[in-house]
Amino acid sequence: MIRTQKGAQSDLLACPASEIFYGGARGGGKSHGILLDFAKHVFKYGKNVTGVLFRRTYPELEDMQSKAQRIYPYLGATYRAGIKTWQFPSGGSLKMRYLQSEDSANSYIGHEYTWMGFDQLDSWPKQSTVDRLKANLRNPHGVPSRMISTGNPGGVGHNWIKARYIDPAPPRTFISENGSGTRCFIPATVYDNEILMKADPDYVSRLKDSGPEWLVKAWLHGDWDIVAGGMFDDVWSRDVHVIEPFKIPQYWRIDRSFDWGSSAPFSVQWWAESDGTPLDDGRIWPRGTLFHIAEWYGCTGNPNEGIKMLASEIARGILEIESKMGYKVNAGAADPSIFATQNGVSIADDMARIGVRWDRADNTRKSGWEKMRRMMKASMQEKMEEAGLFVFSTCRNFIRTVPSMPRDNRDLDDLDTTAEDHIADACRYRIMRIVNRLHTQRIKSL
Repeated sequence: MIRTQKGAQSDLLACPASEIFYGGARGGGKSHGILLDFAKHVFKYGKNVTGVLFRRTYPELEDMQSKAQRIYPYLGATYRAGIKTWQFPSGGSLKMRYLQSEDSANSYIGHEYTWMGFDQLDSWPKQSTVDRLKANLRNPHGVPSRMISTGNPGGVGHNWIKARYIDPAPPRTFISENGSGTRCFIPATVYDNEILMKADPDYVSRLKDSGPEWLVKAWLHGDWDIVAGGMFDDVWSRDVHVIEPFKIPQYWRIDRSFDWGSSAPFSVQWWAESDGTPLDDGRIWPRGTLFHIAEWYGCTGNPNEGIKMLASEIARGILEIESKMGYKVNAGAADPSIFATQNGVSIADDMARIGVRWDRADNTRKSGWEKMRRMMKASMQEKMEEAGLFVFSTCRNFIRTVPSMPRDNRDLDDLDTTAEDHIADACRYRIMRIVNRLHTQRIKSL
């Protein structure tokens, strides 16, 4: 007998929203929940139902298939291994597929589905991949479309999932989708999985012993403000690093940094650097302390999707912003790729003709991240002795993306470049400018 567990799993199956993110902790029963949701869909609407369930990789798909084998045969469904499809007694069907890249989504153009599922949505780095597939949700027989996704905090898709499902409204709140239905976030924790708790009462204890406190919190409670294994999670505190804007002294250096992007977002960041002298209110920061005072993030609103502005248009926008700032802004460090020439002209040249000049950034990655971590950690000391890093509360995209950047699983000293790393890169360019200047000063003093 197949039964739905009380709590989050029951809420999922009862929720009428057309798009649902069922997310949270490890062991929360998410995979079984999404399989049961399709079963309810196919038994309600019968032969006109066509579904597809995605995992990122083939081994992950095989794991999902083994879970389906424990449920669907009891509902009379048969599995056609050759086409990786479950056939239900009513005539409806569910395809099991893996999808490794955004380009792979193109192979589904023209397909029609009434139900679409993404298990472990956080493994996809771009929302655009999911949006492209979502366009296949349609049916000429009047069957309502439904999209269900599961996931945990962390992973390369953490930021865009949090922005789309977690931040806009409290859990179980319906959010309008511009006339195309509603979406909803249903949280799930390990404590919602009564079957697991009874079958394996030591599971929670093992989780608690398996990592640091911040990681356990994410695993147990589905805390989306924590990223397991993030680059900066142990050196970042919103209460410390995010400060209210203040008037920058005229004698501080103001400059900018730039990470280029067209189809991907670009990032322009403005910085103030302390010279170590007190402010009017008596506050003192060590010489070289950086303040992220303003930002311009060229993003469509869908994380990791650029607005495709020309370099000349970005340059004019920069000048317009700086005309309103009231500070003299110095040239800063920019993505080295903008200095590459094509037909004798570079992006840097195009921007220079408008009046925005850049210096080639030091693109050293690992030492850059380490210096960035060091400055964040210095800010957390009660009595700062080294230069730190602070962010104005108005720089919302920095606050949204940088603290939660995941490490590269293949190289833990580097960021995962498939994540939304554009603002982090521009920050690193500015920090390496300090590193190189201090190095030069030391050499001259010898």
